Amino acid sequence: MKTEKKAVLVLDKISKSYGEGLVAVNQVSLSIRENEFFALLGPSGCGKSTLLRMLAGFETPTSGQIYLDGRDISPIPANKRPLNLMFQSYALFPNMTVAGNIAYGLEMERLPKDEIAQRVDAMLETAQLGDFAKRRPDQLSGGQRQRVALARALIKRPRVLLLDEPLGALDKKLREKMQLELKRLQHESGITFIVVTHDQEEALVMADRMAVLKDGQVSQCGSPNDLYERPDNRFVADFIGVSNLIEGRRVGGNQIEAGGQRLSIDSVLDAPPGDIALTLRPERLKVLGGEIGHCDNVVEGLVVEVAYHGLDTNLHVRTALSAKPLIVRVPSSEREFTTFTNGMPIRLGWNAQHARVLSC
Repeated sequence: MKTEKKAVLVLDKISKSYGEGLVAVNQVSLSIRENEFFALLGPSGCGKSTLLRMLAGFETPTSGQIYLDGRDISPIPANKRPLNLMFQSYALFPNMTVAGNIAYGLEMERLPKDEIAQRVDAMLETAQLGDFAKRRPDQLSGGQRQRVALARALIKRPRVLLLDEPLGALDKKLREKMQLELKRLQHESGITFIVVTHDQEEALVMADRMAVLKDGQVSQCGSPNDLYERPDNRFVADFIGVSNLIEGRRVGGNQIEAGGQRLSIDSVLDAPPGDIALTLRPERLKVLGGEIGHCDNVVEGLVVEVAYHGLDTNLHVRTALSAKPLIVRVPSSEREFTTFTNGMPIRLGWNAQHARVLSC
């Protein structure tokens, strides 16, 4: 039986208001575990950066408490908290070498020179920066500068490392590479990471768990798999990845009616009576040939758009089930056997267990 790790950081009904009527964070409660990579995810203005700044001590909660290892750190100033915040800009000292930047925090603590040298050497190796120790920031690539900033934050061995959009300044290819680097550094350091991002794919790749925020409140918290496969509501279903929404009415048992057609849903799901909404991921829809196979639901449609993405092709298919076309993701390995064109009639199928009933 897997033992759950203890909570390192606990947020108890944290709120932040700016004057009358402007509530940035509203009654947020979260428990973040030891050696966990935790992501705060949401659109601009949802309160995620404000929440991170309260953890760092740069903002004071209007109400609620923040506990670190059971101790209320809400009244403790930022410079005395065992947490480090790494900014998107990295804020490296341009006149210092890589080694000098990494050593700076330890030098400010007036640690013995031998200990500083030993810890800097170890961190250079962990961050794979040994060959760049004598270079200055302007002689480094974006990814290398990011690793220097991470190494400078990690060398002080904070209890928790806070990262505000750490990959936002990088191009797509480098960002994807650095996602894995961040995860590796987090695993090797054993430090709890909390990252703020608006990039859903980034959070899915890196996080052990994540919280999706909307209007200053937690809309859902769980593992990436939980939030993607089992969203609790329309907002999470729509925000995490791509989703098809089908609205209808429950007609008894494990069936709903949408667009004049009866569809099977998973009888295990606790669906409310009357109006109902389902979410269905594009990769769960199958393009059917001459036989239905093992699909619980089949619908006829018309291809209205074909979007090629390299690894796969997205088909936009008009059906009677919803006003918007359903999006179907077809892997390239399957596409080579069929040529899809606009106006092409098509049949789609899916199994009941793959459609998620939404609570609101």
